[in-house]
Amino acid sequence: MKKIYIILTHTGTNLSKLIKSYTKDEFSHVSIALDLELQQMYSFGRLNPYNPIWGGFVHEHRDKGTFKRFYLTTAKVYQLEVTEAQYETMKDKIYKMEAEKKQYTFNILGLFAAGFRKKIKGKKSFYCAEFVKYILDQAKVKIELPEVPKPEDFKKIDQLKEIYSGLLKEYDISNRTSKE
Repeated sequence: MKKIYIILTHTGTNLSKLIKSYTKDEFSHVSIALDLELQQMYSFGRLNPYNPIWGGFVHEHRDKGTFKRFYLTTAKVYQLEVTEAQYETMKDKIYKMEAEKKQYTFNILGLFAAGFRKKIKGKKSFYCAEFVKYILDQAKVKIELPEVPKPEDFKKIDQLKEIYSGLLKEYDISNRTSKE
């Protein structure tokens, strides 16, 4: 078995505050990571930490880019066990998307439609929760999520194990609040 990580965050940006005020949820963004250190963490979001308009496929870092700029980002990190084959499928899909990232766009219409549980899907266009669900679905990971997901929906996956809660910048695999 292999492990992947689902990371729920709230940066405090104007867009994240708008999402949070509408959903009344604790978190407004979700990412997926292929490693415990979160060095291979991916999602759809801001391409530039200073420009909320342009978004797309992003390789995220706890200490660079948007999360560095918004250093008080709160987070919960969850662990999910998957098979070797599922892990390889997810890794292949993510790496292929990363290689072709200029072809992908941020699904801003889909994001706002999701607030009404309506699906608006563009070709090669995702918002964060839509992307993470797509990656899990492509690997045939058995999860129950709504067709139109929002970040908080990922908390409801039965097999998830919370391994950290706090500021993202303080996440440290050698000294984290562990629930393992």
